[in-house]
Amino acid sequence: MSNVVKMIGLLVLFGLLILIRAFENELFYDPYLTFFKNDYLYIDNPRREVLKLTLFTALRYFLNSAISLGIIYIFFKDWSVVKFSALIYVISFFILLAFFLYFVVNPKQEDYYIFFNIRRFLIQPLLLLLLLPAFYYHKLKSKRG
Repeated sequence: MSNVVKMIGLLVLFGLLILIRAFENELFYDPYLTFFKNDYLYIDNPRREVLKLTLFTALRYFLNSAISLGIIYIFFKDWSVVKFSALIYVISFFILLAFFLYFVVNPKQEDYYIFFNIRRFLIQPLLLLLLLPAFYYHKLKSKRG
């Protein structure tokens, strides 16, 4: 793959991540979007439909994950890295979703901050920001020794 095609692919995929974020209100059901934009430490938990919220959160996670796996593939051209990343995404999804559902079903004001951060890992491609430098560092280390 030439560098031009690689750059165009990366621009398209990063553009898709930006579009998901830009149109999050229109694309996904998430009453916590406005809740966490306000002074959430002093207001009540929003009304929500748990199943609908869970499905839309999962959809957003899987869209971000699929795009992120594409970015990882373009960067490293190594299917073993993509497979390992996919495994990390799947395991992370179930762990994060369990905590997410706990906080959705049992909202406590003192837990809002931790809930905010767990939710952030589900709805934003933060794992990509962790995996790219980790795999790059591993690639550099394996070339040296």
